[in-house]
This record gives sequence, C-alpha cells and structure tokens, in this order.
Amino acid sequence: MTEFDPAPESTATEPRWQQGEDTFSRVYDVAMGITSPTPAAEIADVADCSPNAAKKHLDRLAKMGIISVNRDGRPVQYERNEGYLEWQDASRIADELTVKEIINRVSELEEERADYEDEFGATDPTAVNVYDHDSHEAIHDRMTAVSEWRSVIRDIRLYELAHQLAENDGHLISA
Repeated sequence: MTEFDPAPESTATEPRWQQGEDTFSRVYDVAMGITSPTPAAEIADVADCSPNAAKKHLDRLAKMGIISVNRDGRPVQYERNEGYLEWQDASRIADELTVKEIINRVSELEEERADYEDEFGATDPTAVNVYDHDSHEAIHDRMTAVSEWRSVIRDIRLYELAHQLAENDGHLISA
C-alpha cells in the first residue's frame, strides 16, 4: 500500500459503541476496563475520541476518585481506582440484602476463611507455597484453592463494608 492508497474499510460487523453514547460514557467504560496504567491516547483510541477529549474526561474521573493519575512520567498514565470498584460492589450488596443477610454471609465467609487457614496452616494466602508438591494436579489444586481463599478474603472485606453502609443509610459512620 502506498501512502496515497485509501484507508482500508473496517471489517467490524457491529459498531464498537452504541449509537448516541456520549464521549464521557465511552471514556468511563474504557477506564473501568483497563488493568494497568495507560496513556490517554490509548484510551482515546478504544473510546473512539480525540486524545484531548479523553484527557479532559479522564481528569474529571480522577477528580471524582474513580481513576488515579500518575503524572511522574511521560506520557501521563491513568489507572482505575480499585477502591472505587469495591465501593460500588459494597453499595450494591447493601442495597440488595438486609443487614441480617449481610451478617449471615460474613459469618459463612469467615468459616470458609478458617477452613482455608486450617487446610494450609497459615493465616495469609501469600504465605502458601503452591509449588510444594510434585504432581501437576496437586499444584493446580493448590493454586485454585489459594485463589478461592483470596476471593473469600476480598468478599469478607466487601460484605463488612456493605454492613457499615446498610446500618448507616449509605454512610460509613453514623450521622
């Protein structure tokens, strides 16, 4: 292809974004999907907008605490705020369940955590050496169990936060 050839036609069968979705929504959706620090230009490519528009909306999202910004290097890097996602999950749990249901779920999760602690003889999943066995199957089983243990710990944190929110009308502390 020479520099004067026409741009190739898109092979996509469906548009990436729904008709009428505004730029802010597209940038927000992309920012929630990134898993590592990413420059505004890359986010703009995926969000189908200009880098300046992406930067404007990313800076707004940063002021809202939804994403974090690392301005130390060039280009500036943006990253989703995992705490924001946990807050969203806890708020959803607080809205969907009663305080009693939340307390019961925390008790169930704490029992699961205690079972993992007994199984591995540790109180922290990072202290477990999953490669401590000879067979591939045993290693795989331990990796799966440790991953599930980490999920239980995360869920305990979410349900405890949801409990605080549910008891205090959406606030962490009572008014």
